[in-house]
Amino acid sequence: MDYIDEKLSDDFTNALLSVNRVEASRIIESYFAVAKSFAAIERIIGQALEKIGNGWEDGTVSLSQVYMSGVIAEEITDSYLPKLQIKRKAKPRLAIVVLQDHHSLGKKIVSSIVRANGFHLIDFGAGLHADEIVKLAIENEIDVLLISTLMLTSAMKVKDIKDELEKRESKIRIIVGGAPFRLDSSLWRKVGADADGKNASHIIETISQVV
Repeated sequence: MDYIDEKLSDDFTNALLSVNRVEASRIIESYFAVAKSFAAIERIIGQALEKIGNGWEDGTVSLSQVYMSGVIAEEITDSYLPKLQIKRKAKPRLAIVVLQDHHSLGKKIVSSIVRANGFHLIDFGAGLHADEIVKLAIENEIDVLLISTLMLTSAMKVKDIKDELEKRESKIRIIVGGAPFRLDSSLWRKVGADADGKNASHIIETISQVV
């Protein structure tokens, strides 16, 4: 069942925005009874999170709504994986981290969206320095590293991570996000990242573009 009814999609989106776990779960349960496919669940969840992310960008949705929508969507995904005996997608190997800063709301939002789409994601935490991140990324054999920053000084340190990875002949891809990259649309190129992940709702598409 590839087609998703627009009303169904809107109802699910509204349930997430209203932080109505019961209604959101009911809608997905009803949809799954017809679609009988985890891929179908991923599609409707992904579509809703994209709408919500777009709403945040145009100012019609609050940051807290984006975050809670991601959390509920992740919970729903988690409830179906064991029932269907599905393991989270192990490839590409993904990790997320906040570089130097300790403000981790953006990381939480992106993490929820990635996990809601069935991916396994390693969380390195917040407040780490460039050398620590490089060490963890290599030790965990990461394919794609998602880096969030709050301050411009932290964003510029992405270049240190990129340079060190290249020095070690690592093929790890870097996706960056956070306030500095929203303010300067070309900053991600300047620091040597492989993609700009400023649109949290499009993070799955962005990941697929760099691997």
